[in-house]
Order: sequence, then C-alpha cells, then structure tokens
Amino acid sequence: MNKEQIIKNLPYQAPFLFVDALTTVSENGVSGNYTFQEKEFFYEGHFKDNPITPGVILTETMAQIGVVCLGIYLLKDEISTSIKPQIALTSNEVDFYLPVLPNEKVTVISEKEYFRFNKLKCKVKMMNSKNELVCRGTISGIIIAK
Repeated sequence: MNKEQIIKNLPYQAPFLFVDALTTVSENGVSGNYTFQEKEFFYEGHFKDNPITPGVILTETMAQIGVVCLGIYLLKDEISTSIKPQIALTSNEVDFYLPVLPNEKVTVISEKEYFRFNKLKCKVKMMNSKNELVCRGTISGIIIAK
C-alpha cells in the first residue's frame, strides 16, 4: 500500500481531515505533514482577533498521521475496497510547547512503541517549519479491519 492509498483509506474528510501528505512510512513509524489554512473552521472562535490552532486539533493531527496512518499501513494486507479500517482512540498524553498559527505547516513524526491485539501505541511529536518542537506525547488507539 502506497502513501496515497493510506490517505485514501483514512475514515475522515474535510473539514476534519488533517493529513496533506505522508513523507515516510515503515513498520516502525510514519511521518507526514499538514498545513493549517487560514480558513479552517476553528479559527473563527479560537481566539477572537488572535487565531491559534486549538490543542485538541493538534492532538487530532498527530493521531491521524502518527497512529491512524501507521495503523492502516500495518493492516495493509487486511484492508481492501470492501474492508475498511475502524479506529478508536484509547488514550493520549500530549505536552504543548509552541502555538500553531493560520497558514503554518507542521510535520508529525511517529515511532511505534507496540502493535499487538490491534492496539497501536506511538510516541508522536509535531515540528513547525522552523524545525521547532510544537508538541509531543504518546497516543494509543485500537485499529481493526472490518
């Protein structure tokens, strides 16, 4: 399964798809990026006259790239046009260091800690375009093909 097929199998669509491209994918991890466009739905109210990407959206971006994309890759032999992945976030712990502003491109880098009994746990970090650490943490989810 190639990078574009992984993205095509994601169970998300605009305005809640936070994956533009995957840059690397292997059994041990994944990296990819997303650019937060100025017109994103959440900027209108977060914060008034000073838009900043909400932490929950940064966490979701890390989960989509770092856990779900990797999980789809790991289940590539079980996924087809009739069998789609089902995903449930089970836990996350994320520390935030820098804000992400409108029109900013971020890169997510994920390392698999383990994948067993369909539970995937990853160490995930997000970097900005200056290669500064935006946030990092651990995210886990259950991923199955049904």
